[in-house]
Amino acid sequence: MNDEKKATKGRLIFLASVCCVIFALYLLRMIYIQIINGENYLQQASNTTTYEFSITAARGDIVDKNGVPMATNTTCYNLVLNQLLLGDADLNKVLQDVVMILQTNQEDWNDELLISMPDESGHYSFTDDPQSEQDKKSLAAVKDNLEVQQYATADNVMAHIVEKFELTDYSPEWQRLLGGIRYQMFSEGFSNRNRFTLAEDITDVTMAIVRENSLNLPGVEIEETTVRAYPDGTVMPHLIGSVSKIMAEDWKKIDGNGNVVKPLQDMGYAMNDLIGQSGLESVFERELCGKDGKKAVTVDMDGNIVRTEVTDEPQPGLTVRTTIDQDFQRAVYQALERTILHLQQTGGKGSGAEANAGAAVVIDVKTGAVLAMANYPSYDLNLYRSNYNQYAADPALPLYNRCMMGLYTPGSTFKPAVAIAGLLSGTIGLDEKVPCYGVYDFYSDYKPRCTSVQHRGPTNLFTAIQRSCNVFFYDVGRRTGSDMYNEYARRLGMGVRTGLETDAVVGRGLTEYTGKLTTKADSNYTNSLEIQAAIGQGNTVVTPVQLATYAATLASHGTRYKTHVVDALLDTNTGEVVKKFEPVIEDKLEDNMGAFDAVEKGMVGAAQANHVLANYPYTLASKTGSPQRAETYINGAGVRKHYTNSNMIAYGPVEDPQIAIAVVIEYGGGGAKASQVITDVFDAYFFAQNNAAEAEDTAQTDVTNAPDAQEETGETVADAE
Repeated sequence: MNDEKKATKGRLIFLASVCCVIFALYLLRMIYIQIINGENYLQQASNTTTYEFSITAARGDIVDKNGVPMATNTTCYNLVLNQLLLGDADLNKVLQDVVMILQTNQEDWNDELLISMPDESGHYSFTDDPQSEQDKKSLAAVKDNLEVQQYATADNVMAHIVEKFELTDYSPEWQRLLGGIRYQMFSEGFSNRNRFTLAEDITDVTMAIVRENSLNLPGVEIEETTVRAYPDGTVMPHLIGSVSKIMAEDWKKIDGNGNVVKPLQDMGYAMNDLIGQSGLESVFERELCGKDGKKAVTVDMDGNIVRTEVTDEPQPGLTVRTTIDQDFQRAVYQALERTILHLQQTGGKGSGAEANAGAAVVIDVKTGAVLAMANYPSYDLNLYRSNYNQYAADPALPLYNRCMMGLYTPGSTFKPAVAIAGLLSGTIGLDEKVPCYGVYDFYSDYKPRCTSVQHRGPTNLFTAIQRSCNVFFYDVGRRTGSDMYNEYARRLGMGVRTGLETDAVVGRGLTEYTGKLTTKADSNYTNSLEIQAAIGQGNTVVTPVQLATYAATLASHGTRYKTHVVDALLDTNTGEVVKKFEPVIEDKLEDNMGAFDAVEKGMVGAAQANHVLANYPYTLASKTGSPQRAETYINGAGVRKHYTNSNMIAYGPVEDPQIAIAVVIEYGGGGAKASQVITDVFDAYFFAQNNAAEAEDTAQTDVTNAPDAQEETGETVADAE
């Protein structure tokens, strides 16, 4: 028994001794760490670096008046290089491996270097030998960034790239491939704090291969992000606009003192961020882009990531709600397209066969809101980048925003403005009559003609508007004077900005041309030019959106609203209205004599004299115009004639006007040729259930072949001169 106690006591003593030894070792280690070498370990523990990265906020949607998306976001995956994760790996080798994967799967990557692949002799050349000013600036920027002389050849530039990015051991082909990417990384400021997007919107196959080879591709990440998407890219692409990466010329600018400034950086953008380049995407860039979040990544002195945290959550951009109804917009575009194609197929020479383009704008009379804005031909925003060269080379100019930038002679659609000016200025009275016998003979050396269609002798205002009497408006225009009738034309909406949204980041946005009215200050001004301007010829040019604004002002009897396409800004998360854009009155003409009533009566008469509009279920007011173009042709009788456009304005119902419309068809062959577009648009607005195909079959043949009874065939540039 005593032996057992002794054995137990011995084991306890042994264990206690072992514990004491272990404790002593820990104590000695702690003394070494904290006292003897404490300062060194404290320095190592504190030697971490925190890098801050942006988390891109979701871009706000652009929706129609019913909340249906016109521009939205869809999830995609980008291939991103992160220098923090690259470690000691050879960057060029990693890039080569990634590029081979991209090549195998026919993926594009980020390389904008303006140098071609080497030829058989190993020589390089500048891509397409840039001729445009923009290309020249881009090439000059490349040479400036690389600090080579501006006279350097493509071989010189590549030699510098090969040396700068250590590509000597690679073949010429790989030198160009890797050199292009390395230059792009360099120009976009690739660093520990700035990752580089190598490829955007990669396929599932590429994503899977990259993930399978992740151990051999250090620094290569797959990042989930969003890309702009358009549920129907054909709906108002000119208005919606586009987004793309910030351009070099926008990132760096030279101020008035010759200093390099970076305005977008000051606004919080990174060099490779997306930004609205045109249209509403640009006008509302600050509202749509949202507020980026922040992510902090902490690494120790060995490059190991020790902590990652989101320090600021991203805030999505606001939703822009437009005044557009997508279904109505499609109907307006289709109406314009049907008529143009029908004229091409059935119109004679100079009578619509050459029609190839046009525009139609519809405005809410009571608010100034644009309900539809159709440009023909148009394009698909979803194909804008891939088909840009094709679109840009198309002679029909599908990228051209005719509604807002097309400058067209208004022709006889201008006559109601002259009538309003004559009446409200007191130049003429409501019962004024002007004798018309086919020729205006006030001037001894200039005697312009009138069509005299279904009118002759003393002509009053009603008949002058209904039958588009040139002589009446020559006389009223001469007596009123261009200064006066131009002033009223501007107040009605022509030759001035209509109010369309134009506030933009770095000078971009909705481009709306102001057009021009014929004035005494014009270098070619003569008395004859002044009276030609009174019937909408001369030097006067306006845009379709101005014509629609003008028609809406006539419909409201002198109240001109600010024309606008955006209804409200909404909180993307809740749908609540953040900012509502209320109708704004830009001008209001006082009318105590019934001038607008008199003009409206004439325009109703014009609609009733038009066989397409005459039997419409609602009372409409309209005015056609057949302005002559500079180009001429020889008709069947061997006579040289001017081609004409087809212009038309209309509004209705007259008893309580809802919408105003303006239509322009290039080479349409006379104003009445646009009549079917007008009725189709009214049908789409009032009778949405109507089958569009029925509209195509009705009245088209009559419109194409009927004499243009209301048109000003005496209007010629030659007459004015």
